[in-house]
Amino acid sequence: MTSGPDHDEARTERPRGGQGVGQGVGRGLGTGARATARGARGAARVTGRAGRYAVAQARRAAGAQGAEQSGLNRLIYLHAANAAGDAAVAISLATTVFFAGATSEARGQVALFLGLTMLPFAIVAPLIGPFLDKFSHGRRWAIGATFAIRGFLCWVLAGAVAADSALLYPAALGVLVASKAYGVTRAAAIPRLLPDDLTLVKANGRVSLAGLVGGGISAPLAGAAAYFGASWSLRYAFLVFVVGTVAAILLPAKVDSTAGEQQVSLRPGENDRKGTQIPPQVAYALRANLGPRWLSGFLTMYMAFLLRDHPLPGWETETKQAALVGIVIGGAATGNAIGIFAASVLKKINPAVTVTFALLADVGIVLVGTLFYGLLALAGLGLVAGLAQSLAKVSLDSTIQSGVPVRVQASAFARSDTTLQLAWVVGGFVGIALPQVPRLGLGVALAVLAAWTLFVLSSRPRGRGGRPVGPTPAKEPRVV
Repeated sequence: MTSGPDHDEARTERPRGGQGVGQGVGRGLGTGARATARGARGAARVTGRAGRYAVAQARRAAGAQGAEQSGLNRLIYLHAANAAGDAAVAISLATTVFFAGATSEARGQVALFLGLTMLPFAIVAPLIGPFLDKFSHGRRWAIGATFAIRGFLCWVLAGAVAADSALLYPAALGVLVASKAYGVTRAAAIPRLLPDDLTLVKANGRVSLAGLVGGGISAPLAGAAAYFGASWSLRYAFLVFVVGTVAAILLPAKVDSTAGEQQVSLRPGENDRKGTQIPPQVAYALRANLGPRWLSGFLTMYMAFLLRDHPLPGWETETKQAALVGIVIGGAATGNAIGIFAASVLKKINPAVTVTFALLADVGIVLVGTLFYGLLALAGLGLVAGLAQSLAKVSLDSTIQSGVPVRVQASAFARSDTTLQLAWVVGGFVGIALPQVPRLGLGVALAVLAAWTLFVLSSRPRGRGGRPVGPTPAKEPRVV
């Protein structure tokens, strides 16, 4: 019996046992691989577009309103790198130097930490500030030096952590000192790069916002590196600071210019008293800032112990206690971000009004927390405290930049930062010392803030006719 052509074709096309199955599986795998590849390429294109869009938007925001032409955008990028490096250092030190073992049973260790935080400021104010005043023509190199020193010390720290060396604490202290020195030099450089279309408050807010973004992007990367050990996150910080060193040296040359700067005599002569008096509007802004900064230190320490030892009803488990602390911290971080964002986008902010509002807002929210202690009150307490502190600080910076002669601005920033840090530390010590009774502790904080607010408002500088003196003249002093 012969087979026709149809039967031959059927025999030819019919797969044979395992070979057919293998061919089918192979074709399926190939199709799946091609589909997966196409999906991966599509996802990569979408992610790439999103990343490019985010970078483009960030660059557009940094260069808006003349910031690109004046060179302020370069300082904005530099501050983002600074925040990225500092975030990596903070994550590294959190488990190696300061916070290891900082529990409710170890208040003495926490008090020691508060004392250590004052050391960098104690060095910056009397030594680094006047030094930077004398060498204002080399601001780019001074800023670059703060990055280079931190990069070198981070590399030393990485080795010290791995070997448990005695260099750990001195190197960590050096990093903190260099970080505070950067803050002084950066603040003194902003007026040199201020565009015509930006106020000092808005410029400070934009720079601070860049730091917030830089720290937020860097923290997960540093955390991933720290997963393999604190030394790896410190090496990551080293790379960031190396990039920052180069970027600082490449800042516009007018950062170093001394044209138009005022020479201030520190000898008796024109004034009856020795030294340069702090302008009244600067003194007022600094006093008003002490309230929010004191409250920040108080809440940080008091709530850390209170919510762990005496959590809210229904939040007794360890996981819920951590979530409760996270709610307060998250509220403070959100308020801080809102304040920085508002300062960077609002067209006009009166610094004297803003610092007064921040002080009164803190008094109001502590009163609410005392009367209605609970979850919502705690979240609101963190939110308002963070918002008030950030708005008050950018207003103080702009007041110093516009009201203090350029020649001594570095010293002014160093001393103001020292005073604010001292207020934070005092608030922290009070928070540690008070008994863990919510309404008692918040009541004490309310009494302190209310008394300080009355003192600040009663000492507000007044001009002719009894009217309050404004924070800055109509035309802010500019240096070209």
